[in-house]
Amino acid sequence: MAPNDSAETSEATGTVVGRRKAARYIVPFAVAGVAAATIGLVPALANSGDPDLPDITAQELIEKIAASDEQQLSGTVKVTTDLGIPSLGGLAGSFAPDAGSGGSSADPESKLMELASGTHTLRVAVDGPDKQRLSVLGEGSEYSLVHHGDDVWGYDSASNEVYHAESDGNEHAAGKAPEGVPGTPKELAEKALAAADDTTSVTVGGTAQVAGRDAYKLVIKPKQSGSTIGSVTVAVDASTGVPLKFTLAPSSGGKAAVDAGFTQVDFAKPNASSFSFTPPKGAKVTEADELEAEAGKNGAADTAHKDLSAMEDFQGLNVIGKGWSAVAEIALPGGAGLPAQGSGDMPAQAQQFLDALGDKVTGDFGSGTVFKTRLVNALLTDDGKVYVGAVTKDALVKAADAAE
Repeated sequence: MAPNDSAETSEATGTVVGRRKAARYIVPFAVAGVAAATIGLVPALANSGDPDLPDITAQELIEKIAASDEQQLSGTVKVTTDLGIPSLGGLAGSFAPDAGSGGSSADPESKLMELASGTHTLRVAVDGPDKQRLSVLGEGSEYSLVHHGDDVWGYDSASNEVYHAESDGNEHAAGKAPEGVPGTPKELAEKALAAADDTTSVTVGGTAQVAGRDAYKLVIKPKQSGSTIGSVTVAVDASTGVPLKFTLAPSSGGKAAVDAGFTQVDFAKPNASSFSFTPPKGAKVTEADELEAEAGKNGAADTAHKDLSAMEDFQGLNVIGKGWSAVAEIALPGGAGLPAQGSGDMPAQAQQFLDALGDKVTGDFGSGTVFKTRLVNALLTDDGKVYVGAVTKDALVKAADAAE
């Protein structure tokens, strides 16, 4: 059946700066949020599929997602992220050399960045806004992040190290995702609805079984050319309206760039013990405030402060185009491009990482380097401008040429 006319909604943009001790467990959903930046709403009747469910329109399905209010659940989630970049596990120290000295392997801010690449199995439990547990299962080890009231605990069983933070009334330190950043498949779907425009086709693409539950498939595709995003599929529980799976397929083909979904889910109240944590005997316990103080001693805090001050010197953000083909143009402070190779301004491992991603390009804008992933690409010009978007290399060069 042909899709109907799309609905249009204005897009809100906000910037939230969280404190360093924030328990950031939203990766890779935050990465997937790039794909949900410009989503259209085109109602269409669901095709027949397996299981056999009543017909529903895309409009009705998104409203069902928005209306879902499950405050309690537990289950197992499999997350696979393939952005075409090396594993981030060993790179954090290269880009922030001081972070490892005096730090803690249980610090969630760096530990959970590993979810941005590879395949991971997670156990999750939620009991309202003040009780959550996330465990990342490894080979013979486990990393757990527990939020209970004002306390956030991180525990790395491999090193027997514990991280502890108190919220002090700060919602980010309490283990919640920063405002405006999608933290779950449900929040991603709501973001999609809020950012709807006429550049996107949204249909119901049949049905599926996810974690043993009947679900509808909401299929989102760009109408524009030049996007690196081929489609986004959200599997929505037919009974509760809770998104059970989120899949982002790149336009270049191949396996999904982001595939995050439940393999088992239970909407009953989790056992209270899931949210209790006591540091194991002999474990090294590091307080978040201690990490901040140590970072100040070795200069990392000063560096972060300078970087933040530099961010404030940006000459504004200019968006070229709209929808899926939109490109953000940013002028770097001082017009500085990448450090010259061999200059000593960048660690060797970080330089190798960037070289592996980069392609030299030229155009009417001059010359620069395009850094590629399967999802988001960025052009850094030699005169210190950045063009970034979920678009192809050619689209970035075209946008840079148009901006001159």
